[in-house]
Amino acid sequence: MKRIVTAFAALFGLATGAQAQDEVKLGVLLGFTGPIESLTPQMAWGAEYAAREATESGAFMGGSSVAVVRGDSTCIDSAVATAAAERLVTSDKVSGIVGADCSGVTGAVLQNVARPNGIVMISPSATSPALSTAEDDGLFFRTAPSDARQGQVMSSILMDRGVETVALTYTNNDYGKGLADSFAAAFAEDGGTVTVSLSHEDGKGDYSAEVGALASAGGDALVVAGYIDQGGLGVIQASLDAGAFETFVLPDGMIGPSIIENIGGDLEGSFGQMPGSDSMAGMVLVDAAAADGIDGTTIYVAESYDAAALIILAMQAAGSHMSEDYKSKIFDVANAPGEPILPGELGKALEILAAGGEVDYVGASDVELIGSGEAAGKFQEVEVANGEFVTIGYR
Repeated sequence: MKRIVTAFAALFGLATGAQAQDEVKLGVLLGFTGPIESLTPQMAWGAEYAAREATESGAFMGGSSVAVVRGDSTCIDSAVATAAAERLVTSDKVSGIVGADCSGVTGAVLQNVARPNGIVMISPSATSPALSTAEDDGLFFRTAPSDARQGQVMSSILMDRGVETVALTYTNNDYGKGLADSFAAAFAEDGGTVTVSLSHEDGKGDYSAEVGALASAGGDALVVAGYIDQGGLGVIQASLDAGAFETFVLPDGMIGPSIIENIGGDLEGSFGQMPGSDSMAGMVLVDAAAADGIDGTTIYVAESYDAAALIILAMQAAGSHMSEDYKSKIFDVANAPGEPILPGELGKALEILAAGGEVDYVGASDVELIGSGEAAGKFQEVEVANGEFVTIGYR
């Protein structure tokens, strides 16, 4: 760990004098407004930090800089997300996109913007299993594992805790439905019972009707496959107000500091899982975030940093910032063989690639791309204790 931190410090201490000769633009398309808006500022920081690191190394594309341009996906409005992506591509002339974030808008941007324009997208958080088989012309990748895997992990956590019956509610979109279906199938196979599976809409002021149906079916806990700043939060609060459930199972879209701030002590003992690695290398990124006043432990910060890093390294490997040239290099830089690359070592990686060598980008989330370009991924099991999410283990 000391070696990693020292290398990180050396990188930024020695490279700040590099002069950019050119500018390559990278789009960051996330829901800065909408149902996960409390998470996206930290995610954006992760992507922007990778761009800053590459620029300050002076080793990217002969001294070029990486300039980040943000776009708002809203997470849920495909028309707005598509328009934002079009602007990034046609007006801002980005060479790749980190994003989008939520699965539905990601699929829309892929089909309506990325494919027609031949632009690489790497999402740090779109997890719908349907994206694994989407037509993508080799342009779409993700650094977060699919919900096909998350459903299995969630089921195993429940079984290990002796929870054998649950009610299930999910946000009525690609993310919610995909995760709900994956979990329900895994839970049934493991011997559990879903008493009811009920969708909910985001943006409502009253979820008492949904909670009434969930409570009528009953269960040892309520699984809430929703969004932290929208319907999922509303369902939990309505459940507590009605005394319907005491324990909530929280998938990735429901985990973040704001839910504890909004619910308070009534969330104690609730638990769940989110993509996360037990690699100590990721602490380098957490420390760097803290220096900028950012909570680097927030969900999908590591995956956002890694998404941007993969695009940058693939450009370097191809010697080009054109998606048609570098898209085939993303698997090459992400996987073995090659020199393992950790957070804070992008300058080192860029120098290796410039010299014709190979890198194996490990990054902050233990990157390993499989299948059509998605992360194999680990999950971090968490529980609410003493007013914060604490780590129970990794699966």
